[in-house]
Amino acid sequence: MIVTVTPNTAIDRTLFVPSFKLNQTIRASRVAIGMGGKAADASWVLGELGIPSLALGFAAGQTGQQMEAMLQSRGVTTDFVWVQGETRINTLIVCEDGSGQSTITVEMLTVGPADVEALLARYRTALAEGATCVVMGGSVPPHASPSIYTQMIQEAVERGIPVVFDASGAALRAGLAGGPTFIKPNRTELEEIVGHPISSIETAYRAACDIQQSFGTSLVVTLGEEGALAVLPDRAYRIPPLQVEVSSTAGAGDGVLAGLAAVLSRGRPLEDGLRLGFAAAGAILMTPATADCRRADVERLVPLVELIPYGEGG
Repeated sequence: MIVTVTPNTAIDRTLFVPSFKLNQTIRASRVAIGMGGKAADASWVLGELGIPSLALGFAAGQTGQQMEAMLQSRGVTTDFVWVQGETRINTLIVCEDGSGQSTITVEMLTVGPADVEALLARYRTALAEGATCVVMGGSVPPHASPSIYTQMIQEAVERGIPVVFDASGAALRAGLAGGPTFIKPNRTELEEIVGHPISSIETAYRAACDIQQSFGTSLVVTLGEEGALAVLPDRAYRIPPLQVEVSSTAGAGDGVLAGLAAVLSRGRPLEDGLRLGFAAAGAILMTPATADCRRADVERLVPLVELIPYGEGG
């Protein structure tokens, strides 16, 4: 069973507007509701693909109940720790004139020490009862320390369970210290880790190699219009972007997490996970809701994903 851990659960509400200007009433042309929170997003994608998972994390209030019901509707097993406050509603604004999109997020969960211990207890039970892969990531709510990622990742790794991790800032640094199997930074997050600009695929490759050698962690670095770079222990691949019609970019990277988890949990080649993950990412780009996709689109895109050997072995 794939286990996902989302300390800061959310629902994403995406508003599509013709353009955005301050001090004006803007009428949205459409609204889409999707999953939020990186690891829960992965469960959402896995559910669409017919792959079972167990979703853990903190949740609260009516939004939390809606988020849980959405996951369960796709066959995801849930075991959230219910806390005070409210699961977040992130608001995404997508400009249909092509000028871009932005996300507005507000912290709403209230988590105490007893809640953290309750989550750790459920997580340890999941590890002991047959977890085959763990996906975790995203921000942590106020009053919860990012060190929870270090601890949870170490506990899985000590049991020989692969971990796919995705976060930013202090949470990313804490998780990396735990030695996850994979991390999935974007360009900005990679720059945060290495402390210098990433100006090209080659500089991304060199930085990823340094991280891989220092932490024993494989990387998938997403580079926007330049595609992505996968740096594994003994090989690397450049992955060109799929040519699809983009509705929203929100949650596309979480499709990569789902693809990697699917193959790591079954002991299949990592290349299969990269193909599945980037096909899921491409399918997510085509839908208006965060992390949403259609299984038929994913299956159609899998054979179109290119893995081009890169670097010293390429």
